[in-house]
Formats: sequence, structure tokens, C-alpha cells
Amino acid sequence: MKFIFVTGGVVSSLGKGTAVSSIGMLLKARGFKVNAVKIDPYLQVDAGTMSPYEHGEVFVTKDGGETDLDIGNYERFIDCELSAENSITTGKIYWSVLNRERHGDYLGKTVQIIPHITDEIKKRLFELSKGFDVTIVEIGGTVGDIEGLPFLEAIRQMKKDAGKDNILYIHLSLLPYLKTSKEIKTKPTQHSVKELRGIGIQPDILLCRTEVPITEQVKDKLSLFCDVEKRAVIQGINVKSIYEIPLIFEKEGLGDIITEKLHLGKKVPDLKNWQDFANRILFPEREITISVIAKYPKLKDAYTSVIQSLIHAGASNNTRVKLNWVDSKELEDKNCNEILNNFRNEKKLSGILVPGGFGKRGIEGKINAIRYARENNIPFLGLCLGLQCAVIEFARNVCNLKDANSTEFDEKTSYPVIDLMPEQKNIKDKGGTMRLGEYPAHLKKGTVVFSLYGRSNISERHRHRYEVNPKYVPVLEDNGLTVSGTSPDGRLVEFIEITNHKFFVATQAHPEFKSRPNHCSPLFEGFIKKSYS
Repeated sequence: MKFIFVTGGVVSSLGKGTAVSSIGMLLKARGFKVNAVKIDPYLQVDAGTMSPYEHGEVFVTKDGGETDLDIGNYERFIDCELSAENSITTGKIYWSVLNRERHGDYLGKTVQIIPHITDEIKKRLFELSKGFDVTIVEIGGTVGDIEGLPFLEAIRQMKKDAGKDNILYIHLSLLPYLKTSKEIKTKPTQHSVKELRGIGIQPDILLCRTEVPITEQVKDKLSLFCDVEKRAVIQGINVKSIYEIPLIFEKEGLGDIITEKLHLGKKVPDLKNWQDFANRILFPEREITISVIAKYPKLKDAYTSVIQSLIHAGASNNTRVKLNWVDSKELEDKNCNEILNNFRNEKKLSGILVPGGFGKRGIEGKINAIRYARENNIPFLGLCLGLQCAVIEFARNVCNLKDANSTEFDEKTSYPVIDLMPEQKNIKDKGGTMRLGEYPAHLKKGTVVFSLYGRSNISERHRHRYEVNPKYVPVLEDNGLTVSGTSPDGRLVEFIEITNHKFFVATQAHPEFKSRPNHCSPLFEGFIKKSYS
């Protein structure tokens, strides 16, 4: 069992998740079977109950795990499907240990951080590594955070447990650049490594985030004071696209250094497809702008998978997809059409996308934008809440059900076209109780979605409580809304579309969670194609 542990220093949000993803991709390109694990030191059991303002997007795994957005990056770069178990939190660890203590598993011993908590962490990591050549583990937060100490202690111990030839420590740190003196400063990284060494971990490789190229002098200094080989001081310079990072790391020799230090044998990576994909992002044939009608327009992390799916679909169509972020709250008044008309005139409205979300704020703006797309033949893609808003809009303005709404937003609506299913109505706990994970759907032949997927039986991932009320499906269909996909038993609406429209498609699912660089989501690909044609 081979492990790579990635820690962070100086400041948070340096890109550890992208680094882990890139390393995983380089190892997979060499033919190795790779697993990736994210450790988050917060006390929640999972990310499901956290606000986007706290933690960005909640990424959903195939088996229904609500995880940190970095799990999504791992899946996209490594092209794999991870599980809920690949996300480890302090809450999960303590929950397990305390339940076993209540069960009497510790035979009267005093339950402590060491060895009981650290042993539980190690046990999970060893279990997750079975069947893989290399397991890459990201330790969330920054070295020095008190909540991360048990995890750092656990990975320190693993060098003894797994053997020194099977463990590699990589430390990602910031090299600030002072523009006034035109200097790269190494002292913060030196102090970060000192902190790490004080815990008992000596990094084998330094990944240095920097605005400007690192000089040989800087590398010499870091090598000397951090006790790291000079060739293992790798620059992580700012780039236009995160998909360039694996290529930069490979050029720096990171892949060969890792395989050498882990005694994996030297292998030449196959990076042709990835290079082609990166080239299509950097040098596209055309450019379009999609307006994203969002509840959190200033918080891009809340839509990470949507953004990446649009990039993937753009690359597939040789198109650069620019995003026009629109606060849905601003579209709630009578000026909605004027605002959207201005976007069209400014070429900021090649298509309209309404992503998922929760809560009432900004809903009427989303509904107004969908009506504009429907009435003006603008390509439209709705995701989860986007489908629900599309059904509400159609019910109100085409079916003449004027008070139509979701019971999430108006419990007393006369026409609850979106409602909780019976199995959801008695649920009290919030965490892990939605329709979560991958569910099958049956697509109707002759529809747009059938043509995009190319088959009748498909599956997508879900994260929602509310559904289209089956009671109103007949009236919706009688007025021209096509239910183009349902659950296999026909009970739940999974896809809708309007036939006589350039592209008007919505899904109850989150197809963005399954999009990959070289095989993007069919819905996103079709949406982008219609947005520029």
C-alpha cells in the first residue's frame, strides 16, 4: 500500500484539492490504479448541512455521500467514481469511536485521542487503500490548526505502520511576491515546514504557489532550510486554466519524482488526450456567454461542478464559455425583460442556465428568467431547482394555474405543482435525508434528451427533497410540456422539455456531478451546441 499525504501551509485555499487531483491524474496516466481521500477537520459528519457561504458546493457521490467540493475535482481529474467513505471528517471519526465506546468495545479503557482517534483514522485509510496502487490523502486546513492535529499525528504514525518506502509527504505552501522590491519571500514557507517538522513530519516534496517563476536561488534556499531535495521543490505558478496544472507539474518532473520516491518504477505517462483537451480550452474556435441565474452569484465555489461542466462542454464544442453571473433577486421586478434584453444586445445571453439551490430568496427572478427564455426561444438548461422553477413558470403562464408554486416556497399555494413526496413529509433530521446519489431514469424515445444520451435507460445523481407533483403532470403535458424522462416506475418526473423550442430542457438531477474533461455531460454538450448555433 502506497500513500501520498498532502498538507497545506501559510494560508488556506491554496489549491491542495487541485494539486491532489493533478497528482492523481499523472499517476493514472502512468497506468497506476489511484484512489483519493479528503480529510476535513470540521465536526460535521458530512458537508450536507453546511451553507454555501461556509463551504462552497456540496458534491454528491454515486452512493449518496454529501462531500466537500474537492471530491468532485478528484473525480473529474482522475476520471473515477468515489464513495462517501472517501470523505473523512472529525465528526465521522468521533461518531464511530464514541458509538463503539457506548457498545463497550474498549473493555473499560480510557478512550483518548491517541491511540483511539488516531487508530480510527489509520484504520479507515488502510481500508480505503485496498485494491489501489496509490492512495492520495488531502489534509484539509492549514498546518497549525488545532482541529487538524489528530489527523497529522495519524499520518505521522503511518510511516512506521506502512513502511517508509510506502509513504510520501507533500507540503503545499505560499511564496508571497513583494512587487515593491520584486522579491519572492521564502520565510513563510520555512516557518510552515518548521511547524510540520515539529509535529514529526518531514516533507519529501514542496509545492510552492507563486505568482512569478521561481528562480534557482529561491529553490536553493528552500532546499537548504526545509531539508528538501532541490529537484523536489516544485513551482505551482498561477495559470489560466486549472487543467494546465498536471501538464506544468509533469514538466517540472513531479510525476517521475513521486514514482521514484515510492519505488513504483519509471513509466512514461500518456498525456495526449489531456493535452488536446487543454488546448481546446486555451485556443477555442469561438466564444459565447451563458447567463447563469444564481442565488449566490458572488460565490463561485457554490457552483464549482456547474462551472467545470460548462468548460468541459465548451471544450467538446471548441468553444470558450464565458459566464455572466446574474443575481436572481435582481430579476424579480418588472425590469427583468429590460435587463435580459440588454444582456442579449451586449452578447451576454447566448443561453440561460438556472442551477440548483434551496430556499425562497430569488425564486421569482429565476421563474421570470425562464419565462423570458421560453418566450424568446433562448436556449435554456435547468438543473434540479431549475426544473422545478420551469414547471412553476409553465403552470402559471401556459396552463393558467396562476397561483402555482412549490410548497417549499408557499405552503398554502392553490396549485402545489412541486411538493414533497409522502416519504419525505415525516422526516425531521436534515442531514443525509434527501433523495441523494445516483438514480436511474427512463427516457422517452423521440425526445431531445433521448437524442443527447443516445439510449433509454440512464442514471444521474440527485440532491433534493421536492418533486414534480404527479397530480399535475396531465395538465402540464396537455398544454405542451413534454415529460421526457421519468423514474423507471413512471412515478417521478426526471426530465422535461418543450419540443417546439431551440433548446428548452431541464432535469431534476445534477448532471454536473458526472461530467468529465474528455466525456462531458450530454445535457451540457447539447446546451452549448444550441447556444452558439
